[in-house]
Amino acid sequence: MNEKVLLIDDELEFIETLGERMKSRGMEVSSTVSPKEGLDIVENESFDAIILDLKMPEMDGMEVLKRLKNKNPDIQVILLTGNATVQKGIEAMKLGAMDLIEKPVDIAALTEKIKKAQARKMILVEKKTQEKIEKIINSKAW
Repeated sequence: MNEKVLLIDDELEFIETLGERMKSRGMEVSSTVSPKEGLDIVENESFDAIILDLKMPEMDGMEVLKRLKNKNPDIQVILLTGNATVQKGIEAMKLGAMDLIEKPVDIAALTEKIKKAQARKMILVEKKTQEKIEKIINSKAW
């Protein structure tokens, strides 16, 4: 199954290049340079992973991460940054980011993290489905 990924970064050339590299690896990629548009896209579509830039002029990546996690705590977000600090990394993890990767991006490492995000998502969906089934079974008077 192909990984479905959303790229949110204010650098158009960067996301076009990264998107092409990801597509060549069989991934389904959507992208936007607008964090607000990214939030709207996530409202209407499901993704295995969201690749999110930390520093953007329209809206800070940490704020986007908070909003994404408030809407869907199970969403898998990988943050990208050109100037990572331990403090930002810790803050991102506390907010629920799956990982924080420094630019320039190592495509092989990012691909592995996306595959892990997809696996996590599948496990979470399976768990929720199992819980729903158990709830239905337990509510019936057989």
